[in-house]
Amino acid sequence: MDNTFIQEQITATKALIVAHQTASLAAATAGIQIYKLDTGQSISTVNRFDVKDLNTVVDSLYNTLATLEARLTGASSISRPGF
Repeated sequence: MDNTFIQEQITATKALIVAHQTASLAAATAGIQIYKLDTGQSISTVNRFDVKDLNTVVDSLYNTLATLEARLTGASSISRPGF
């Protein structure tokens, strides 16, 4: 993969993280029953009961982001304890 492609994927992943975190916060807020999540690729409806699933997706996206950033810099995304 070239650096331009990786940087584009990092940008897209960050946008997805923001969209999912916004949806998670809106769904967790009292008074909001349904929230429309628009990722730019698809539009879906989430509700308060989807918060756990949204948080799982956000965690996965952060892992993807860390991997992409490690690839961009040539670093390893796997760390080992120093002891």
